[in-house]
Amino acid sequence: MDIAAMSVIMNQAQVKQQASVSLMDKALNHAESQSSDMIKMMEISMQSHLGSNIDIKR
Repeated sequence: MDIAAMSVIMNQAQVKQQASVSLMDKALNHAESQSSDMIKMMEISMQSHLGSNIDIKR
């Protein structure tokens, strides 16, 4: 195999690897955003007064 063909193959492999890393980075950012939104939603939905009083009347 000549040097030019090896260079092209190596360059294509590097581009594929960079695309894969970029895609994984976007997926990680999306997952972090979703988890942050979920935490915010859970914090908003919490009602601190619930469970502070117990009704023991019969």
